[in-house]
Amino acid sequence: MKQDHLLDPIDRRIVALLQDDATLSHADLAERVGASAASCWRRVKALETAGVLRRTVRLVDPVAVRRGVNVLCNIRMRSHAIEARQAFERFVDDRPEVVECFSMSGDWDYLLRIVVADVADYNSFLMLTLLGHPGVAGASSHFALSMTKYTTALPI
Repeated sequence: MKQDHLLDPIDRRIVALLQDDATLSHADLAERVGASAASCWRRVKALETAGVLRRTVRLVDPVAVRRGVNVLCNIRMRSHAIEARQAFERFVDDRPEVVECFSMSGDWDYLLRIVVADVADYNSFLMLTLLGHPGVAGASSHFALSMTKYTTALPI
């Protein structure tokens, strides 16, 4: 499949529309992009095969499931050896509270976004789990007071 800069205008509109509403039918997509339903189906399949479009999910309201507290946590590792980093990344991958993890440049090694019910829930996770990991040398936590922007859509 084409690279991002080679996506034609119809592919770009399809991707933008599906980022906003993944439940759109091929007929709805066709109407909105000015193509046939069969053409949209083929394009969507090609975009999926190329890895441009990945899995389809439903977004959950974190407050509705008592996960309304966002904590941004910087992590400093004891060692930068590949084995230590891989072990930490496997650990993070297994923790449902950690919804995003970035390997960082600068003073900190990782940045985690952690969602929890409340401060006590985070304190328990931090003290009993995160700081208990043998590869973690230290952490710095920042509580989000509010979320002023959140999107999963990429600019296309």
